[in-house]
This record gives sequence, C-alpha cells and structure tokens, in this order.
Amino acid sequence: MLTSSRAFATLRRKAGNSTRQLSVLTAVEEFPGIPASTPSPATPLTPSITTLKSTGLTVVTEPSSLTSTVSLTYPSAGSSNELPSEAGAAIANRYLAFRAGREISAALVTRSIEDVGADMFASAGRRGATVGYTGLRENTAWVAPLLALTSGFEKWDVRDALDLTSKESAEAKSNAMVSLTDQIYAAAYGPQSSLGRSYYTPNASRSSIVSFRERTYTLNGAVLAATGIADHEAFVRMVEEEFPQASPPKVDVVASPYLAGEARLDAPSTGCTHLALAFSTTVSSPVSNVLKHALSSTQVTAFASKGLFGVYAGTSSPSEASAAVDTLSNVVTSASLSSDDIAKAKAAAKSEALAFLSSGSKILADVMTSSILESCTFSPSGLSESYDAVSEGDVKKALEDMAKGGVSLAAVGDLTYVPYRASVAGRFS
Repeated sequence: MLTSSRAFATLRRKAGNSTRQLSVLTAVEEFPGIPASTPSPATPLTPSITTLKSTGLTVVTEPSSLTSTVSLTYPSAGSSNELPSEAGAAIANRYLAFRAGREISAALVTRSIEDVGADMFASAGRRGATVGYTGLRENTAWVAPLLALTSGFEKWDVRDALDLTSKESAEAKSNAMVSLTDQIYAAAYGPQSSLGRSYYTPNASRSSIVSFRERTYTLNGAVLAATGIADHEAFVRMVEEEFPQASPPKVDVVASPYLAGEARLDAPSTGCTHLALAFSTTVSSPVSNVLKHALSSTQVTAFASKGLFGVYAGTSSPSEASAAVDTLSNVVTSASLSSDDIAKAKAAAKSEALAFLSSGSKILADVMTSSILESCTFSPSGLSESYDAVSEGDVKKALEDMAKGGVSLAAVGDLTYVPYRASVAGRFS
C-alpha cells in the first residue's frame, strides 16, 4: 500500500529531529575512548644555541621536528684544507665515518645507532664534512657521542675507504656537471691549489689520511645540530659529559687566492658543450641568492657558492658555443635589472630559503648549521629579515663588483668553437 504524503512528512520531521539531537554530541561523547579530534598545537621552531667553552663546539637544537636529525659538521674537513701531500684525504675520510674507533668496533658503532631506529649518513666536499643520523626523536639524541669518535684507522677500514673513493671518483669523472664544477674551481683558484683541485682525488696514502683527520676533525669550530630536541639544556649537558673533553687547537685554513683563470676539459665525443663564467664575491648568502634568481632565465642558469658566483649555459650544437659565451657575458655586463625584477627575485629567494625550514629534519639541520657557520646565529625570523634587508642597491653593486674582479672561464665537452678567456676578459674591465 502506498504511503500517504502526510506519513512522509511525519517521517521527515522525525528524521530531522533525530539529526538535531545527535549533532549536539561531540565525537568523544558519542564514541568514548577515541582520541580527541582537536590535537594540541604544533611546537614552534624555536632554536637554542650554546657554544661550549671547553671545546669550542657550538650546539644548536630545535624542538619542533617530529623526527630527530643529529649532525656534526667539521667546517675545516673539506678538500679545500688539504695540504699538497694530503690530496684525496678528504674524500677518503668520508668513508671512515662510523668505522672502528680506538676503543670500539665498527659493528658496535653501527649496531648502537641502528638499535634506536636511526639511519646514518656522511657527506664531504670542498668546504667541510658532516656525519649524522636521523631517527625517532624519543631515542636518537643519546647516541650522539658516537659521531665524535676518534678513528682507529684499522687497515681494513682504510683499504675499504680507498676502494670506495676510487669508485666514486670514477663515477664523478663520467658526470659532465661534476666535471664542469671541477673546471670552474680550477679556473678560479688554479688546478694545483687545494680549493682548485678536485675533491674527487683517489689514491691518498694512509699517512695523509691520518694526518688530515687528526688536523681537521676537531670540535673547535665544529657545529652539532639536532632537530626534535625538547630539552636543550639536558642535551648540552650530555654533550659536555660524553664528547671528547680536550680543547683542540683551531685549524689553520689553507689559503687559495682567487686567480681569475681558465680551465678546459676537451671531450669531443660528447657532441655538446658546457660553459660557465665565474666571479669572486664576498657578499652574504641572501644577496647572492637574490642575484641568482634575478639572472636566471630560460637560456642561462646562475649559481652561487661560498666565495663564488657564476652563470652557466650548455648547447647541444658545439658551433653555437661562441654565441653562448656572448650570452653569458651579456647577462653579467649588460643586465638591466628593474626594481620589479629584483623584487620578484627577492621574493623567490626568500620563499626558497623559508621552504627549507619545513622540508624535513635533515634539511633543517643543514640550514641551522649553515647559518651558524656564516653568522654565528640562527632563527626563522632572522632568516626572513636577512632577505627583507636586501636592497636594490645591494644587488646591483654586487653585480658590478663581481665583474670588476675578473672573470674565470670553464668549459667541458667539444671545445672547437669555445673562445679563450683572453678574448672575453676585456668585457669585464
């Protein structure tokens, strides 16, 4: 039998009343025992910094990360600090990370870190070396002393390090961008200097590996960065008690003056040409990064690193190499940067820098370390303000000063049509 319209109306009215009655209950009241639907607010990124007087080690922590990364950076342990007799020692020492110490085996080091669910990492380059691990914040802080172990230089560890160094160096030489980077530094500082020589240098001697590590892997001037640390003071006390107590001497930096030269690697079989012009600079990272964004375009890519700024272009047609060099030169000498161009570059550089703060605990630890090494401090507000403080005049002056300091030319690939530096240098006087 068909239900009447009045019956339908009654059913709808009852359903509406039922819905209204249930709507006044929260999820917790209706289903007791389930977690609250409004969790506590996230912990803000509030860094704390302490420099230990006993060793010169700087400890920087922050409490907001859900995972914890603990990294120890030795700023003097890069290949730029190798003595002539120590070529290749920096990359070899990277592979001695988490190996046997003088009083502890490599197996125990690895097991202790893996037992707290952490993943280990080690990196090095021209400007320093870093060892660290990432894991759950509840467990990882207390194995940090393993990062500062004194190496035992066991013969099998050194042998394995040299084998891995040879493999990585061979792979690097087959990479055009790595080769171009090596040529940029060779052109800028000279191929025989510590900064101009390739980081990827194999066959270091055991004695040079030992002397380099003992000279550069020191806590004085190093930075211990830890994310996801709720109690900074407790972490610092642990570091004071468990890390080496001797106060090491400061590391003497090996000087590599800027030469403004030329370096080429001829590889005609590649069928393409990679080119770069580089300049010496002393401006801050925010100014460099703003200028990098301002000069980058569809034809040219700008790059910046400590002490160097440059522009890169590549061509799949070697006959166009000369025109590519002209384009790179014009970007620097004839750049017409408007106020709007610089404002857009400034916004892009600032957004990029702030995005790193929320890109994972490891990247955050890297940002904290870089800031400490450059300015001896770190804070999100300070990072933002450093970009706000960059003026149009700062950017234009940086570009003018770089051009006056001399140009370095680097090229990799088919060099048939690449002009020599002498024909380009006059454009930057």
